Amino acid sequence: MRICILCYRGNPYSGGQGVYLKYVAEEMVRQGHEVHAVVGPPYPSHMKGVTTHFIHNNEYFVKKGRGIINPGSPFDILQPLNAYEYLSTRLNAFSEISAFSLRAFVLVRELMKKTPFDVILDNQCVGYGLLLIRHLGVPVVATIHHPLSIDLEAVLERASSFRNRLKGVMFYPILMQQIVSRRLDHVITVSEDSRRTINRDFGVPLEKQTVVYNGLDTSIFRPLRGVKRKKGKMVFVGNVEDGKKGFAYLLKAMPRVRKDLHLTVVDGASPHHRITNELIRKLDLFDRLEFTGKASNEELVRHYCEAELVIVPSVYEGFGFPAAEAMACGAPVIASDGGALPEVVGDAGIVVPARDERALAQAINDLHQDGKKRKEFSASGIDRVHRVFTWEGAVRRMIGVFERVAGH
Repeated sequence: MRICILCYRGNPYSGGQGVYLKYVAEEMVRQGHEVHAVVGPPYPSHMKGVTTHFIHNNEYFVKKGRGIINPGSPFDILQPLNAYEYLSTRLNAFSEISAFSLRAFVLVRELMKKTPFDVILDNQCVGYGLLLIRHLGVPVVATIHHPLSIDLEAVLERASSFRNRLKGVMFYPILMQQIVSRRLDHVITVSEDSRRTINRDFGVPLEKQTVVYNGLDTSIFRPLRGVKRKKGKMVFVGNVEDGKKGFAYLLKAMPRVRKDLHLTVVDGASPHHRITNELIRKLDLFDRLEFTGKASNEELVRHYCEAELVIVPSVYEGFGFPAAEAMACGAPVIASDGGALPEVVGDAGIVVPARDERALAQAINDLHQDGKKRKEFSASGIDRVHRVFTWEGAVRRMIGVFERVAGH
């Protein structure tokens, strides 16, 4: 098939959408398909066998003051889409994805003159431009990892003022994604929980959605020869200031956890820890925590392989890569039942109720003292990842969806 993938931020280090793009696109090529990727900045590095087309934007959301003016083209800001992006971002709206989708329509229309695509796959953008692309006579399928309504709920739950709540409501383009997702040919999502949530919050019928679990690169995430578990080492991976990750509940559990257990936090160099530090200070936990900052894949794998326990206490996960990554490295996992985590962990770890620090602490203490159970979870976690979470299997299921919507 001829497939065009749209991704508004294409670099794997800019977020999960870039990782998804890389592995899905390269696997499609391996399976014999012609793949074009239309990407926004930060751009991806080379993807083997994939033809990449770049869409520029001026990144007004992150620019301030005179930085918004392009010295080489000072009147660039007056172009309609640029002016829209600039003015909307001053109101705290995240208009990057809607602007990307409109620019993508213009580019795809030109590309279709030489390469008539069989299907367009949108990766988490779900902007108005997709509706225009459908009028070009090509089926449009979107991957929605989870609806943005979940992110807004987390922001509203933690917002300390009406002003912060209003900023959250302005930021997330939920209405746009509701309107667009209902009108696409099909939606791919990454878990049964996400499928139900997309149906509830966006109104996309269950029969117009297909669950395709994410894959995992087991050439990277694997047990390391010669690396042993460190006694008492627990690991948490995620943005500690993101309310969906449930880090606050892990902190609240720590006073109930055995004193010989300490927590290593791989937080990706989150720019501020205001809420987190306040809670750590209140609970007097500084001596029991270590923050690594940003870690390379190699460093992350080593942390997983050294951990006696990996804790994933999320309030919500559309999929939950840290749980799958830890399992692939043979680390015993304790996860909450937030979102899709029970689907990811299966019977290869312990699942406790989300937002329940007492249950979490109890599970940590019990599993730490049960070496036999930890070894069982280690082996079953590796086996589950290799059976269920492969990119090869994921792409084959996606191609089946494409063939149906394209009438092949």
